[in-house]
This record gives sequence, structure tokens and C-alpha cells, in this order.
Amino acid sequence: MLLIANVYVMNPATGEEGYSDILIKDGRIMKIGESLYDEMTKNGKAEGMQVIDATGLVAAPGLVDVHVHFRDPGFTHKEDIETGAKAALKGGYTTVVLMANTKPVVDSEETLAYVLGKGKETGLHVETCAAVTCGMQGGALVDMEQLHKAGAAGFTDDGIPLLSVETVRSAMQEGKRLGVPVSFHEENPAFIENNGINAGAASAHYQVGGSKREAEIDLVRRDLAIALETGACIDIQHISTKEAVELVRQAKAKGGDIHAEATPHHFTLTEEAVIQYGTLAKMNPPLREESDRMAIIEGLQDGTIDLIATDHAPHSREEKARPITEAPSGIIGLETALALGITYLVDTGYLSLMSLLEKMTINPARMYHFDAGCLAEGAPADIVLFDPQESFTVDGFASKSDNSPFLGWRLKGKVKYTICGGEVRYEE
Repeated sequence: MLLIANVYVMNPATGEEGYSDILIKDGRIMKIGESLYDEMTKNGKAEGMQVIDATGLVAAPGLVDVHVHFRDPGFTHKEDIETGAKAALKGGYTTVVLMANTKPVVDSEETLAYVLGKGKETGLHVETCAAVTCGMQGGALVDMEQLHKAGAAGFTDDGIPLLSVETVRSAMQEGKRLGVPVSFHEENPAFIENNGINAGAASAHYQVGGSKREAEIDLVRRDLAIALETGACIDIQHISTKEAVELVRQAKAKGGDIHAEATPHHFTLTEEAVIQYGTLAKMNPPLREESDRMAIIEGLQDGTIDLIATDHAPHSREEKARPITEAPSGIIGLETALALGITYLVDTGYLSLMSLLEKMTINPARMYHFDAGCLAEGAPADIVLFDPQESFTVDGFASKSDNSPFLGWRLKGKVKYTICGGEVRYEE
């Protein structure tokens, strides 16, 4: 048995919070209550029990990230499932959903089984999406029903936008029938010259063409309309523009089963970071303007954006050392996400800590129908213990890659323990 004593419990699923002890047995939360340690000691049941004195710490459900790249199979020089899991656990995550843009693509039962099998060896709950189209070529749909039966949590061609209206509609119709989310990378290449760089101050600084905001707006508008038509559960991934936030707000008001992600980098940084950090701040969709950053924060405040997802995208130093137009887009994010949320959303007064945790736990869990995101008796013992007041300098990563503009930043909110399946999987 494991007892977490003297901890401040926050349960975003119910909004309840307060000081308590948490007793864990056989991978589940057995009891939540006051003075459990004293009670068990008095009754002679504390012998051999592991005890964590969590005085000064917050206990929340283990974080859930619906948008992660572990690069395995095919690109394991950047990351693999083992190192990705270590990064996730260090960041307080207990469940992640991997994207399908590996090599080979996760469009077959064989590749799906490989990913899920390796995930089971990590001590982290590793789920994965399968691709929407065969080979992520944008044409024929995969056998969504068969892949879902084989364990695919959802479907996405993340990294590549779906340009065919017929393909998008068919995927949504099938996702609706199966009861699974379909996630969309919304960047129309017709409006992009160099991706990862905003068409504005950043592209002007490098004297190159960039990615216009219309690239996102165009496909978000299209896909929201189809989602309302089909009734599908969809996820608009990594929103970057104020116009897209407003389009999602309007679509949600019409009753669609629509979800939207904000990444920590999009609610923290603007295109000025690309000028300052170069390729370390290059990502798809790109960092935009301050008005876009604030619109994303407003979307988080009013629930328009209901998910915070990292889009953890490892790349090697050699790849990121290439010129700005040639280096790959993406940054790692699992190990800094909670602290960025506390530092730039909670401490700034934009969100309460409970609201931040809601978007990082119960909301993503509910979208995927995971048994996660809740601290309650009988629930899985997937828990993060963190100190919301402790400051630290980002000085290294458990990830195989270190492509992050946040290296060297001073942040607030330190993960101390990550417990997954009732076992301590990370301890500072």
C-alpha cells in the first residue's frame, strides 16, 4: 500500500479541493480522508506501508496529453517510446496519446501493436491515434473500425492537413459511428510559403515568405461546418490565431461536439520568440502576434479552448541547427507544460489552478473516454504531486532531445512525484 499524507487535493472532475490523505492499494485509490495515517497506525495497519509526506504539495490527477510525438518507430534518434515516457512522467503526465506520423505510419494493426506493446513497458499509460488516411497520403481512409478494435484511441493525420472535403466528411462520419475523436491539423498549404514562421514580423526579420494566418482560418472554418453537419467529435489541434478561436466559439455555441487545443508555447510566446530563439521557436502552426496569444488565453478562460496539449515534438540538435527555412518545426513540451501554465496563466490571474488542471486532466480524459483525470475513491491511482510555489530553472530534460526555447527559463510549479497505476514512476 501507498499513503500520501498531508496533501492538498484538487479534483477538477468535481471542483472539490482541500487537505486530505490518499490511500492507494492495487493500483487504485482506496480511500481519501483526513488523518488516514494516524488511523492506520493506531489500528496497526501501517507496517510495511510506503508513506509520502506531501506537506506543502498539491495532489492532482495525473496529467493527460492528447497530442504527443514519441517518434517511434522510424525516428528514434529524436525520441523513442521509453525516453518519451520518462519525459512525460517527469512532467507529471500519466496518460499520453501519440500521433501517427511515424515511419511506418500507424495505419496498420502491426504498427499499432508495436507502439502499444512498447508503451505497456514504460510505466506510463501510452495510447495512440491511428492515421486517418493510408500512409497519411490524404486519400483512402484506413479501416477505422478495425484499427479502433485493435486499440487505436482516435484518428489523425497530424502533421499533414487533410485537403479533400470528401475525405474529411467520410472520416467524421466514421468517427461518429465508432464514437471516437478525429483530430485535425489545420494549415492550408495554399497560404504558406515557409511553414513554421508567421507571415509578419518573423518572416520580415528573416526576409523570407511565411505562413499566413488564413492557412489556419480556412481549414478551421471548413471542418467546423462539417463537424456540425455530421455530429462528429473533433479536436481542432494547436490553435494559433484569434480568428480560429472565434470560429470555434461560434461552432460550440451551436452545440457541436467540438474540442480545441492550446499549446503552452502558443499561450506563452509570440513570433518575437522566433526572432530571438531562431529554429528553437519554429513550429507548425507558427507563433503569431500578441493579439492571437491573448485570444487563446481568452478562449481558455471561457472554455472555447478546453484542452491544453503540448504537441511534444522532439528533433535532434543537428536538425535544428539548419537554416530557419530548412530546420524542422516543433519543440518538446512535456517537461515544462505544467510550470508554464502555472507561471503564465495562474500566477498572472488568467486562470485558477483548478481551471488549468481541468484542461490538463479531466477534459482530455473525457474526450477520449479514458478512465483518468479524476481523484476519487475507486479511481485509478494516477496522481501528480507538485509544489505550485517552487521556482526552478529549466536546465535539462529527460527527453532524448532538447529543442526548447524555454531552456534556461525560470518557471514556477515543480513536479515532485508522478504516480501511475499506484506506483511511484517519477520522484525528483
